[in-house]
Amino acid sequence: MSTNLQLVLCTVPNRECAEQIAEALVAEQLAACVNIIPGIASVYRWKGGMEKDEELLLLIKTSQGMYESLEQRIRTLHPYELPEIIAVSIQAGQKDYIKWIENSLTTPS
Repeated sequence: MSTNLQLVLCTVPNRECAEQIAEALVAEQLAACVNIIPGIASVYRWKGGMEKDEELLLLIKTSQGMYESLEQRIRTLHPYELPEIIAVSIQAGQKDYIKWIENSLTTPS
């Protein structure tokens, strides 16, 4: 079973930001569900230096058709200059759950 659904990964600096983004995406039907995973340790290079931060990870369930609107909405709410927004295609999943995701999203215009 192949779907047109995506899992979007996005890191955020704190719980308040995580909840703000998650609630907006679900309320606006850009995402069916957003899981907030605390306790992520990120190590990365930024502007020539090594950085280490404690972050939270958002697991966002959406569709390929909603991706552009979802990305734009995250960018307006996100405090980072360059937020991590990465989409991975969902190749298969439990049939009823996949249908629930699809039914939870608005139809892209």
